[in-house]
Amino acid sequence: MTAEDTAVEALEDARTATLDTASTIASALGDTATVVGLTLLACLALVLVPRLPRWREAVFLAVGVSLQSVIFVLITASVDRTRPDVERMDDSPPTSSYTSGHTGAATALYAGLAVLVLSRVRAPWRKPLAALLLLLPLLVGLARLYRGMHHPTDVAGGLANGALSLFVMGRAVLPGHSWVGRPPADAMDIAVAAAEEQPAPAQKKLTVIVNPTVTDEATQEQLRLVLAQHGYRDTPFVATTAEDTGGGQTAEALRAGTELIVVCGGDGTVRAVADTLAGTGVPLVLVPSGTGNLLARHLHLPLRPAEALAAGLTGEPRALDLGRIEGDGFPAVHFTAMAGAGLDATMLEETSDRAKSVLGWPAYVLAGAKGLRTPRMRLTVRLDGGPELRRTARMVLLANIGTVQAGAAPVPAAKPDDGLLDLAVFDPRGAGGWLRAAGVLLRAKRRGAGGPDTRHRDTGADVTGTGAGDGGPVEFHTFRRAELAFARPQSREIDGDPVGPGLRLTAEVRPGALTVMLPARER
Repeated sequence: MTAEDTAVEALEDARTATLDTASTIASALGDTATVVGLTLLACLALVLVPRLPRWREAVFLAVGVSLQSVIFVLITASVDRTRPDVERMDDSPPTSSYTSGHTGAATALYAGLAVLVLSRVRAPWRKPLAALLLLLPLLVGLARLYRGMHHPTDVAGGLANGALSLFVMGRAVLPGHSWVGRPPADAMDIAVAAAEEQPAPAQKKLTVIVNPTVTDEATQEQLRLVLAQHGYRDTPFVATTAEDTGGGQTAEALRAGTELIVVCGGDGTVRAVADTLAGTGVPLVLVPSGTGNLLARHLHLPLRPAEALAAGLTGEPRALDLGRIEGDGFPAVHFTAMAGAGLDATMLEETSDRAKSVLGWPAYVLAGAKGLRTPRMRLTVRLDGGPELRRTARMVLLANIGTVQAGAAPVPAAKPDDGLLDLAVFDPRGAGGWLRAAGVLLRAKRRGAGGPDTRHRDTGADVTGTGAGDGGPVEFHTFRRAELAFARPQSREIDGDPVGPGLRLTAEVRPGALTVMLPARER
């Protein structure tokens, strides 16, 4: 490698005090402590700063840098190459000269940040910033050559190691919307042109109701592309606000003649839109973007927004039930998933928006552990005009669907198209009671998943077989109308949104009140 030796010797001859200082700074950008510290700070910023945590981006960067380090260790252990025979300005670590660890680490970190800037930032300064970040690994590599620590091919190997580690991680954790498969700048024009060339029936007038706090600009751009690919061009995107979470925007769209509504948001946004659409027959496309997304999960819809939108636009209309609920302190509204009182409502009240954005649905579990200290409630229940049932409970759920996050099924047999709502009364006592409750839920889930429904569909009947009011940990009923009265004010929630404490809840089913576009396979 005579040519390499000549290059390193030429750099040694060109050393000056100014270049020495500059090379010290540049080389420090690839030090282990610098790279680890900046990677940690960048990952924390990706998780904590945006409105929606950038978990994929954080994993891409952290694992990309880590993967580069693992490959570096394996290569230096396999390739025994001595360092250049010149005066070295730094202490020589006990590793092979091949590859340059500083250069590889700098490439993984700074080039990884450049990838995220180019793919996630829309500001005009993104390209100059990305160019600066991409320049840093080259400066680190040049500094290592200048300081006599590596041969040119060592630096080239470090650049390749860092770049390939990023490529692998980009393919693994940033599928479909990453720099790896980034659509061209004229992707929208291409999609529109393709849609115009294909004969298609006249499209319905469509409006997208979007919650901007959980649906960022990049996601909205993806949705516009999907709409264009299906022939929907110049579709209005109407943002919700803190004061109007979707109902007013939906009503305005209906007055303007909209024939199809797309809702992008969490359970609260879906509930507000569904409340306005109830009984209109105007179909709804669900694009889950929040923390819970209970209705979308229960319907087995894709949880990636672009995939969910494509599935809805090509789906078929299906009539689903809604629950109509009212109580002291709030007017009558509809719910799509669940309403309740007691522990679940307290849990929702105790979970901050910041905790939800950082942790996702596990934040509810942490808040629920605190709520276990609250005393159990006393209540009376009247189902479909029948006799009053007196109960004690930790919480009660009025359910249109049975499943929640992580596959849990607190009301296993509830279905959104059976013309009924379900009531679950939870009253476990001690650790043993919670274990018995878990057993009841598992058995009920198995019955609900296969074979005929074991509940009496005409009257409110216990599905657990433990008998009404015998102290069982969980008690299930079905009903068309339920009246709940509490001995003292209880925390209450509707589709994941707290509505304040109160003394009563009255709920009734509205069969087939909401039309949702679902893939044909889900029918």
